[in-house]
Amino acid sequence: MKKTILLSAMSLCVAMASAKDLKTLVVTTTPQMHCASCENKIKGNLRFEKGVKRIETDIPQQTVTIEFDAEKTSADALVKAFGKFGYKATEVKSDTTKVDVKR
Repeated sequence: MKKTILLSAMSLCVAMASAKDLKTLVVTTTPQMHCASCENKIKGNLRFEKGVKRIETDIPQQTVTIEFDAEKTSADALVKAFGKFGYKATEVKSDTTKVDVKR
């Protein structure tokens, strides 16, 4: 019984230690995205930014959703990164979520 409780407590500690602080940033761009080439340019350049985990583009809604590790980068740094490849990003929405990452 003691081993089970100890094992459960250790598992809980490991799970808490591996939780990442992932944030979601939603931006709109200038110039606007209007084709697959625009999407590819944005995704291709943002994927090299430190801490970026996922990028989704939505041409009809004119939004770019970026999930990133807040320990490695910030929303401001990602907005500034758009300037490196000729776009200006304006933040629409920012959300903080805590996600468990299994190793």
